[in-house]
Amino acid sequence: MDHLVQIILLLAVSVMVMVAFQRLHIPSSLGYLLVGLILGPHTVGPTVHVPEFKVLAEFGVVFLLFSIGLNYSLPQLHAMRHQILGLGTAQVALTTATVTVLLWLAGLDAVAAFVVGAVFAQSSSTIIGRQLAEQGEDTTPHGRLGLAISVFQDVTAVPFLVVIPVLGAAVGIDHLAGELGWAMAKAVMAFALVFYAARWALHPLFHMIAERRSAELFTLTVLLVVLAAAWTTSSLGLSLAFGAFLAGMMLGETEFRHQVESSIRPFRDVLLGLFFVGVGMLIDPASLPRIWPWALLGTLLLLLSKIVVVVLIVRRSGMDVIAAWRTALLLAVGGEFGFALLTIALDSSAIDPDIGQIALTSVLFSMIAGVFLIRYNHVIARCLARSDAEPAPLNAPLAAQPAPQVLIGGYGRVGHTIAVLLKSSGVEFVAFDTDSKRVQQGRADGHPVLYGDIADPELLAAARAELASLAIITVDAHTAALGAISALRRHCPHVPVIARARDLETSSVLIDAGAVHAYPEAIEASLRLGATALRMLNIPTADIDLMLQDIRDWDYQPLIENPVKETVK
Repeated sequence: MDHLVQIILLLAVSVMVMVAFQRLHIPSSLGYLLVGLILGPHTVGPTVHVPEFKVLAEFGVVFLLFSIGLNYSLPQLHAMRHQILGLGTAQVALTTATVTVLLWLAGLDAVAAFVVGAVFAQSSSTIIGRQLAEQGEDTTPHGRLGLAISVFQDVTAVPFLVVIPVLGAAVGIDHLAGELGWAMAKAVMAFALVFYAARWALHPLFHMIAERRSAELFTLTVLLVVLAAAWTTSSLGLSLAFGAFLAGMMLGETEFRHQVESSIRPFRDVLLGLFFVGVGMLIDPASLPRIWPWALLGTLLLLLSKIVVVVLIVRRSGMDVIAAWRTALLLAVGGEFGFALLTIALDSSAIDPDIGQIALTSVLFSMIAGVFLIRYNHVIARCLARSDAEPAPLNAPLAAQPAPQVLIGGYGRVGHTIAVLLKSSGVEFVAFDTDSKRVQQGRADGHPVLYGDIADPELLAAARAELASLAIITVDAHTAALGAISALRRHCPHVPVIARARDLETSSVLIDAGAVHAYPEAIEASLRLGATALRMLNIPTADIDLMLQDIRDWDYQPLIENPVKETVK
């Protein structure tokens, strides 16, 4: 019963804090950190102490990395192998080396300097993934690259988990090399086990489960797969999250990927919240007056070293300067695996407790600052890259084109369809997309598709958007669509905007933001199906068209006066 009271207290404080943070549009991860601080052992007031809490919180990271793995199947990783392996390894190695050398020159002993360098090299896949998803940037080039590198950092944490205890024990280099080699061998073994198990069992298993048409059975199967994969890597002495990521990669190749992600999302979000609550409980406000100057210096060192290193290596890979800065700002945030490395270092006496507390506080400060760096990465990147000639390559192809009659934001499935219709009708248009592969595909289709974010004011100016007769927003991400409509309203308020929406609620928000029409896909599909049914029942076509037009003119209100909820078997 004592645990039940504490759990109720935890939920009550979480609800109050999250309601306040959502009203203030503050990222939810910071709200959970505050909940942990309020209910932690270092502050006045009630303290939540549930023995199983840390275990549940750890599974938040497990489910997050499983979700990330769903978006990085083996073919995708193979296509990005040079970026992920090359850039990921370079980022971790260079950041660790840079911080280690600077701290060693500042007077810290070599082992402690190396530990802090390894901790600072980690980035939070949790924060990056969650923030990018909330902002609709998880499918952008900088979003995918930043998230892929942060996931690869979790793999590089495996050698650190072996090296740091050995350094604390001050053993010989031969023993260190042997332990490190064994850890990497176990990582390869884990990959092989999960890979062949997935090839042999997962696909037929999910086919069998899907045939039962039971949502609860499907969810139970997903949980079984995630936990079994996590247990496999944990049994080999690796992290639970590594196994979950591998399982996600395997399922990401199947046709069940989207349903799996939908089934796992409630568990992931709740457990991730617990993880951040646990991190917030580590904060000791009483130590801040003594260590805050050093913690701030540590935060600056963490942020600046990673930003500079990532910009340099990403620029050398050929990515444009704006995308390089945006990727660097994503990866600047400290990582949750840094806490694991610090714990191991303290347990093995590889680092002094005072230095450990400073490093811990620095990572926490960087998480708070990193949330805002990620949220405003585009604005900050444009300011940092102002001296570079970024607009020139964009202006050149746009200047060569006639002023478009129609602007299309997004060249996915819907954007491509609209482009085909406009071209067949002889209407001049230009489409923009932030996915370079879609841009290449569009140009291969013979359509004027250019790389760029239609929410960028400079791009709108270069494209002479004010001369357009219509703008069409086809992006699927709600946040990205909202940003594009807001930018168009500011730059060219006289140009009408129509948009694609997922549902009625999203449609209403986009119309409030300035769209003339926002067509909800699910409702439009229902209307077309209903219209076909009426025609087959010999209802006059004119009557059907009039009925549909009335529904659209009234912003679909007749359909939501008496909504019917669907039941899932």
